[in-house]
Amino acid sequence: MPQRKEKPAPRRIDDEVREALEWLERKSTRRDRENLKRFGINATNALGVSMANIQTLGKRLGRSHELAEALWDTRCYEARLLASFVDEPERVTPAQMDRWCRDFDNWGICDTVCFFLFDRTPHAYRKVEQWSGKREEFVKRAAFALLASLAGHDKQASDAAFLQTLPLIERAAADDRNFVMKGVSWALRRIGTRSAALKSESLTLARRLSESEHASARWIARETIKDLSRPAKARR
Repeated sequence: MPQRKEKPAPRRIDDEVREALEWLERKSTRRDRENLKRFGINATNALGVSMANIQTLGKRLGRSHELAEALWDTRCYEARLLASFVDEPERVTPAQMDRWCRDFDNWGICDTVCFFLFDRTPHAYRKVEQWSGKREEFVKRAAFALLASLAGHDKQASDAAFLQTLPLIERAAADDRNFVMKGVSWALRRIGTRSAALKSESLTLARRLSESEHASARWIARETIKDLSRPAKARR
């Protein structure tokens, strides 16, 4: 009788993490490590791997919530970036979002996770509201990076959903910390590109901010007015 073929043993998460880290180490380059410094990304435990390579590995690995959590727990910068491409948005919990957000220590990890994962979860709008009132720099940055990501990606959302966020932007505009200020500006400008009505409301807010006593608010106003006054194809 022919022998029955044994089913291959299921791959263990720790094996997948080890192999992913080894792959990332092989793709590490001096140029990519220097790019982190050049772009102001002060990442701890960084290997220096291009985003293109991280996305390539993410596609090979496919979606796995358990693997994403394990990659995050390595504390390796590139493994955490990879986790944002691997996780399953529908399985991400509010508690996980808060936990990962507290780990953000540079704009690179903050913006990547918000742009490629958090804005696809059902909890995104609630987290914008919650995090916008936090004191920690990169938690507060995350609120507005997430809002900017939603403005770009959530094609089904109504104008009303974004109108409700304008008071959050106005309150945060007085925060003069670099990464918060730039996150607020990004969110306001992205909201203004969604529709004629939102453009009008965003410019109205920007003009009000232009008269603020806070230099950060005036800077946000200038950036918004300049950006939204350009032809659509010229905007960044």
